[in-house]
Amino acid sequence: MTTLFYVDDSKDDLFYLDYICRRQQIDVDLFCYPTAEMALEALEMRAAEGKTSPDLLVADLYMPLDSGIGLITRLRLDDRFKAMRLAICSGSDAAEDRARSLEAGADAYMEKPLDLAAIIHNLEM
Repeated sequence: MTTLFYVDDSKDDLFYLDYICRRQQIDVDLFCYPTAEMALEALEMRAAEGKTSPDLLVADLYMPLDSGIGLITRLRLDDRFKAMRLAICSGSDAAEDRARSLEAGADAYMEKPLDLAAIIHNLEM
């Protein structure tokens, strides 16, 4: 089963993705976190317990305290998570946001609202 971490400070966006997962009965272990720190702590705990990293971590571009780019940068510098697939998401379609995200080490840039079924399908290919 695919494991997905989703990091977003918007309670509405976290609720929406969880709702879509249940409504469309998508076969995924979805873990939602409202802050980058909470997601990082969960990743560290998984690593300490010998569990594999998620198949994908998607982080919102604009969050207070630590942006999605900040989280991606931190994960790319940590040998435990360096190979993990990472994505940035945003409601922005600005080319500079996409470029900054990819330059920071994101594997993908996704526009909101997220299409969970398409994300899982692409991961399974």
